[in-house]
Amino acid sequence: MIMPWVLSVLGLVILLLAGDALVKGAVNLSLRLGVPALIVSLTIVAFGTSAPELLVSVKAVLDNAPGIALGNVVGSNTANILLVLGVPALLATMHTSECNTRKTFNMMIIASLLFIALAMRGVFDLWAGFILLGALAFVLFDMYRDSRKHRHACKGADVGDLDEPEGADPDMPGWRIAVFLVLGLVGLPLGAGLLVDNASIIARAYGVSDTVIGLTLVAIGTSMPELATTVMAALRRQADIALGNVIGSNLFNLLGIIGVASLVGPITVDPEFLRIDLWVMLGASLMLIPFVYLRRDITRLWGILLCAIYAGYMAAILL
Repeated sequence: MIMPWVLSVLGLVILLLAGDALVKGAVNLSLRLGVPALIVSLTIVAFGTSAPELLVSVKAVLDNAPGIALGNVVGSNTANILLVLGVPALLATMHTSECNTRKTFNMMIIASLLFIALAMRGVFDLWAGFILLGALAFVLFDMYRDSRKHRHACKGADVGDLDEPEGADPDMPGWRIAVFLVLGLVGLPLGAGLLVDNASIIARAYGVSDTVIGLTLVAIGTSMPELATTVMAALRRQADIALGNVIGSNLFNLLGIIGVASLVGPITVDPEFLRIDLWVMLGASLMLIPFVYLRRDITRLWGILLCAIYAGYMAAILL
């Protein structure tokens, strides 16, 4: 029974490394082809960093394991707030009182409500996928417009780093770009296959549903990059990056991942999601109000509270 756990962890590691390789390759190829850095940052980097979650959800739909597909997104969004913001706060206070993330937070709440409304239909089908992707297109366009305004306002200032998307390397040779792309394109489906197949084996062995595995093992695993980014941002006192990383990731999970996955095949909604998990996700999202609107810092006390709530939620799922 150890082997499925080992293969699940291996699949997760391959997913995360392949996702990073794909981002590096795609970013540098796009810049070499003359695609503006702003567009690269808002699209390729956003898609690339969420590629592990996307591939896991698509593979789960193809394997007729909708609980893993939906649990991956709902569980990741809950973990992103309670765990990904809670753990770094235990290490150092995050000065979110200095951040202005109201607009993206509002978008995340609206996206969450839209997602719940579509889930109440009992299935994410083609129509739901088109609605979610349409909403994502609007969000990306709005971000693009805001970024253009910001760049125009900063004209003349020293903003060189603002134009450099994550993973950009102007000196990267063509063969390295090709290697990163191949590693990403081969590694992502390989890692997703290992993780989903073995997560399903673990679920059957322990007599739990695919939904539970999706909400726990898969969701926590695919949230590890966000956790690493947020811990580093907290230690560097970059609270804006930490909070923006979580809100942006949650937005893309809701609209992009399930939007694309539902075009591959219908995703049936387990009644348990509508009874508990979607409302826990929404409640966790609303817990950001003191930090976004009341300009409170995420102190160690808040970190303990967030982690304790997440531990309680995990216990309620598993016990």
